[in-house]
Amino acid sequence: MTNNCFHCSEVVPIGINLFVTINHTSQAMCCIGCQAVSQTIVDNGLTQYYSVRTEPAQKAQSLVPEQLQKNKLLDEAVLQSEFVFQGDSQEQDSKEAILTIDGMSCAACAWLIEMQLDKLKGLLSITVNATSQRATIRWQDNAIKLSAILLAIENIGYQALPFKANDAELNNKKQSKAFIKRLGISGILMMQIMMIAVGLYFGAFTDMAEHNKIYLRWVSFILATPIICYGALPFYTGAIKALKAKRLSMDVPVSIAIILAFSASAWATITQQGEVYFESVSMFTFLLLIGKFLEFRARSRAAEVSANLLKLMPMTATKVITINDTKNSDKEKNQATNTEVLIAAKQLIKGDIVIIKPGEVVPADGIITSGISQLNEAMLSGEQLPISKTINDNVFAGTINGDGNITVQIKQSTGQSFLSQLIRLSEQSQAHKPKIAKLSDKIAQYFVALILLTSIATAIYWQQHMPEEAFWITLSVLVATCPCALSLATPTGLTCATTRLNRAGIMIKGGHVMETMPQINCFAFDKTGTLTTGEFTINKVELINNDLNITDSIISGSSTTGSKDTGEKCNQEQVLAIAAALEAHSEHPIAKSFAEHRDYNLTAEKVTVHSGKGVTGTIDNIAYAIGKLSWLEEDINPDDINTRTHNVNISGASCILMANKQIIAAFYLVDKIRDEAFNTLSNLNKNNKTLLLSGDSQIACDTIAQNLPVNITLGGLSAQDKMQQLKKAQAQGYKVAMTGDGVNDSPVFGAAHVSIAMGCGADITKSGADVILLNNKLSSINTLIKVSHRTRRIIFQNYLWAFGYNAIVLPLAVAGHITPYMAVIGMSASSILVISNSLRLLKE
Repeated sequence: MTNNCFHCSEVVPIGINLFVTINHTSQAMCCIGCQAVSQTIVDNGLTQYYSVRTEPAQKAQSLVPEQLQKNKLLDEAVLQSEFVFQGDSQEQDSKEAILTIDGMSCAACAWLIEMQLDKLKGLLSITVNATSQRATIRWQDNAIKLSAILLAIENIGYQALPFKANDAELNNKKQSKAFIKRLGISGILMMQIMMIAVGLYFGAFTDMAEHNKIYLRWVSFILATPIICYGALPFYTGAIKALKAKRLSMDVPVSIAIILAFSASAWATITQQGEVYFESVSMFTFLLLIGKFLEFRARSRAAEVSANLLKLMPMTATKVITINDTKNSDKEKNQATNTEVLIAAKQLIKGDIVIIKPGEVVPADGIITSGISQLNEAMLSGEQLPISKTINDNVFAGTINGDGNITVQIKQSTGQSFLSQLIRLSEQSQAHKPKIAKLSDKIAQYFVALILLTSIATAIYWQQHMPEEAFWITLSVLVATCPCALSLATPTGLTCATTRLNRAGIMIKGGHVMETMPQINCFAFDKTGTLTTGEFTINKVELINNDLNITDSIISGSSTTGSKDTGEKCNQEQVLAIAAALEAHSEHPIAKSFAEHRDYNLTAEKVTVHSGKGVTGTIDNIAYAIGKLSWLEEDINPDDINTRTHNVNISGASCILMANKQIIAAFYLVDKIRDEAFNTLSNLNKNNKTLLLSGDSQIACDTIAQNLPVNITLGGLSAQDKMQQLKKAQAQGYKVAMTGDGVNDSPVFGAAHVSIAMGCGADITKSGADVILLNNKLSSINTLIKVSHRTRRIIFQNYLWAFGYNAIVLPLAVAGHITPYMAVIGMSASSILVISNSLRLLKE
């Protein structure tokens, strides 16, 4: 039995299994074209089309443009794996991607795309960065397909493609060449027209023959036509896109001004009546193009750094393939040989082995399995000095190998690498719009309409009072104001600030950071791994209850069950071995200090890691626990502590070891204070309150605080206690920033206005921190504060200029005090000044 295509009614070929769910029923499709069109109809909520149509649609291949066919391929999971990520939204089946938008000319384009796509069902969010010309989209894959989103963008005149650094660079070069070509043609023709205009000016005073005037006007008409039809084309296309979407952009009044001036001159030339303005409209268009080009170059410069990060990824990698030699006789063992094969870096998967030679770039995140070298990680952490790496050390994609050969086992594909995460998080933070930016976008939305209405009123007024000047005054009103400067004020500032911080090894994850950070006046710090290096050493072991007998299996170093009591006493080496067996299951920094005392004949069973408290487990049927005294006291009567410890003061111990609820040892650990901790806290204390909040004992915290300028030191705190301290400070009117290690402090981060995590190498997308100090330097907090304050100041300056310029220039233009030339220069300069001011953030 044959099926017919539900869309076009043609027979579905044998072997084709394409379906679209329409009104809860799965309908067969004859080809991918019909499937694409039908799915687009469904995704856009237009299924009623199938209920009211009077005949089948035409076969889709003749209707679907080539680009739609390409877009449909981007719905394939294989292709999406390279640029689509799982969204962090609570919505199920949400996806996220970064797109490059081709055809954007100003900030109004970004607003237009956001407004138009906001109507799509299933699109959770879209933020368009006018500076980098990229869009970050998040959608529900079960509600709308990526191809439908791309089609919606194309329907309003823009082209969207997955962001790739090399493609973005080529697109920028393409746009730059197009700008230069338009500028060159318009400039040469404009100069010729200006020379002719000089002749006409002098002819007005020297009785030039009428036929010569007519001839020169026609020559000017011919020369001006390419400028108006080709040079000014970007303004027309921008206006058409806006009007097609039922919106207004600055290109609308500019296009009206150009067309009116040229049409009036053309009519005067044809009818041989009235004045011509070919030189004015040509100069007008040329100056506009110069302004657009300078704005484009400035935007490109601001966006190039994040794109350059992805360009660090190598195209190829040397993969090691193991080949088994089966040519030998059956009695002989097969011999395995390793072969080096050059493959595309994006083909690497987890588990692959690659060889990285001196000077080569690491293709993907991995771990060194053999070799020693020094790697340059400046592009990730901002640290300019090479870092020594050896076996079991992590390496990251995009870093440059030094003078040694290393073999690396891949842990992540190129698309999921640490570098790719940095790019994605950077784009997300840049796409965030503060409240003032959203307000300015709304103002810009109605500003163009106000310009058009004001221009009409101006034309009517001056036509009655000074008809000969009415046209030029109206023209000046149309082009003098600049709403684009309002929309560019925040995006350019945030883009440049984020780029500046990335260079310093500071990654901004939270979009609100640059807005909130200048308000922070209280800084809270964890101790371990934050104010200290997190590299503990055991300074002292205090043996408690030395009359407690332990099993002969532990004494002999072999783990056996059913062992008997020997009557021998435990010693320091044995309690360290027991502690090491338990701590081997924990990732806490303190646990690592016991690693060198590990006895692999001792095996801990039934192990439970209690986050932020300690570890429990059994060894030879004896129940052990190691952790904070405050936690262990839950199983011991506090009044009985002195008796159980023989009056030995263990309150300052870093951790306690307990066997069958009997305290047997106390461990005292020391942790080195970070070199930059003192200066960092000293700078913060000048204008802020500082807190040290730690889970370690109060004595251990006080010891650290004696060497650091901290206002308040609190030890023995649980995660809940730390949250309460932050809320207490907030209740007192403080804006609080919390700095921790990014993993153990994740629950506390949510209570802070801004959260800062130390270090790099973990999955930064899973960290709850708003800021990650990739360079692992505490001093970067001062850099973050400095840049955030400077960013706020520059964004304020941008808005001050944008609002001030428009407030001053509009009344002057209406009053006739601004000529069209002045209007063009002012409008272009307004946008360029805003961008140039933001670019100052890139300077060190």
